[in-house]
Amino acid sequence: MISAPLHLAGERLALDPAGALFWPARQMLVLSDLHLEKGSHFAARGQLVPPYDTRETLARLAALLRRYGPSQLVFLGDSFHDAAGAARLHATDRATLLHLLSGRQVSWVLGNHDPVAPEALPGESVEELSLGPLLFRHEGQPGARPGEVSGHFHPRAAMPTRCGPVERACFLADGQRLLMPAFGAYTGGLSITAPPVAALFPRGGRAFLLGRERLFSFAVGPMKHLAARSRAEAGSGAAP
Repeated sequence: MISAPLHLAGERLALDPAGALFWPARQMLVLSDLHLEKGSHFAARGQLVPPYDTRETLARLAALLRRYGPSQLVFLGDSFHDAAGAARLHATDRATLLHLLSGRQVSWVLGNHDPVAPEALPGESVEELSLGPLLFRHEGQPGARPGEVSGHFHPRAAMPTRCGPVERACFLADGQRLLMPAFGAYTGGLSITAPPVAALFPRGGRAFLLGRERLFSFAVGPMKHLAARSRAEAGSGAAP
């Protein structure tokens, strides 16, 4: 795996192809939107899907912990697909998660899917987390101070190639903020050209598409017209 370097608010960070952020100076690993127990959430509503999302996501998390050996873990919200998700963990998955969290400082940033602290799991639960020059929150805010790291939108981008466009989940950065991809196994995505994302990056930036062993980056042009559309929709009360 080859990570991509990123400088944000004077800090040197590493973007991992698995969709995680590593902050070497703090030995901190950051992940967003795991949506654990999404499968069981849908199953309870009669929508049967393979019930392996939590196990697969935890296996990917375990691989990252072996790679970086972080002392701190930050989950940027929507760690569980709903407020009762932690209570539905299978005993085996709960034991695995507890093992992965053991001995580490853990921060659960609350999201819109999981607005309460996860049941019976270690760590602190916060609305947002400010560490040095960086601010970690679930949903990015237009006009936020430099150094914001957020998730929520599950960004995806299409990169042109000789064989046609290739679309993948991605990071999106502009030197002021970083938008994280969703880490969960059962997560969809929103195009970076969608107005809610464009509102955060009106001047464009750089997308980092997730690959199997590396990231593929390309410049993203200004999206001011899409950002203006997002503001107009918000002013009219249109649903996002």
